[in-house]
Amino acid sequence: MQAEKILLDGPAGKLEVVVNDPGPSRRAIALIAHPHPLYGGTLDNKVAQTLAKTFFELNCVALRPNFRGVGASEGQYDEGRGEVDDMLAVHAYAEKQFGDLPVYSAGFSFGGFIAAQICKKIQINQLVMIAPAVETFPVGEVEKNTIVIHGELDETVPYKNILDWARPQELAIITIPGADHFFHRRLHHIHHFVSKLCQF
Repeated sequence: MQAEKILLDGPAGKLEVVVNDPGPSRRAIALIAHPHPLYGGTLDNKVAQTLAKTFFELNCVALRPNFRGVGASEGQYDEGRGEVDDMLAVHAYAEKQFGDLPVYSAGFSFGGFIAAQICKKIQINQLVMIAPAVETFPVGEVEKNTIVIHGELDETVPYKNILDWARPQELAIITIPGADHFFHRRLHHIHHFVSKLCQF
């Protein structure tokens, strides 16, 4: 998977971003949000990498920023508000660089919250949420075509919490039996379902 690491101008300073670009065959942009910065979340997280690889194989250009205060990105953690702005800056760069393509917003845990907020700011083709942190952050309602994947044995975002969030929306959840929050030894399920269910 071809990768390029860049620094672009963000709202709190420089933003470090990894870009996986399939080249002229690209047919969409995928914005990928990593888990919580204060708990070790970075663009190198295995779930974020799996999402990038999956979208790359679908001929999407995948962009994974380190949010402010993480890695080489300047600034400091802003409880989700500034991180949404960071992702919007990445989208602005992608649109300028790659043109007006359909956009996918994807994220893991805290990143799922960020990905959902992006949908309120720009036109999104589809939202992908992996173990979204619905009990900590006000994710709110999402579109019916949202892909939500959750582990049965998630110890960070308990399965009951995700059901309580999804039930009023009549939102389908893809449950991975035996999977913990980080999908150890089950990352291939994320790859499979995102590959099969993304709408173009």
